[in-house]
Amino acid sequence: MSPNTCFIVVGINDMFNDADAVQKIKKKLPELFAIAESEASRGGKIGMEIGSVRERILISLLRCYFGKKNVDDDIPITGKETDVILSNSPISIKTKTGTTSGIKIVWTVDWDKIKKFVDSYNPSMDMLLAQIVWGMEKGGLFFIPLKVQKTVFKQLGRESYFTIPRRGTNPRGVMYSKIAMEQMLRNDDTISIKINWVKPKRKIDIYKKWDEYWEMN
Repeated sequence: MSPNTCFIVVGINDMFNDADAVQKIKKKLPELFAIAESEASRGGKIGMEIGSVRERILISLLRCYFGKKNVDDDIPITGKETDVILSNSPISIKTKTGTTSGIKIVWTVDWDKIKKFVDSYNPSMDMLLAQIVWGMEKGGLFFIPLKVQKTVFKQLGRESYFTIPRRGTNPRGVMYSKIAMEQMLRNDDTISIKINWVKPKRKIDIYKKWDEYWEMN
């Protein structure tokens, strides 16, 4: 898989059906996400910035496969769900570790904003989801088309599509419900790459690249 700036983007499906790209993703993604965890960890705990680091790794994958000119990552922080635009099509990027925790749709600590979001929400873009299950060949990289999200949203209804924190607790935003994610991932139109999540055995030096910059003349 090499950069191809002349590639006419048909859709992200092409990457998921490209045997060379799939093999490279299977090999590289566990290593890159392990590096991301090391860089985002302090005192043995992973910080919230891990989501942004993983997001950049996946955007870099899209830039490599589809060509930089077809990928717009200069999205305002107020861009709601849009994390990247591929050939004029917005994509939301989500990542999660493990099989039990939920996936955030929106982060906010404001109850009024939560209610407004839930009341006005409708699926509006494709989703690229990485589910990391260290030590297992489980989860992987998923592409959930907009039409799949719309179908599940219509089937479940607004109340069952979300997991909303209870009033009186400390809100951390709105999540997709477990049943909503299960139905989206099982849908025949969702495509995936199964990944064996093995961390590299070598010790990751998170300061190496900065050391090299300082040591340059």
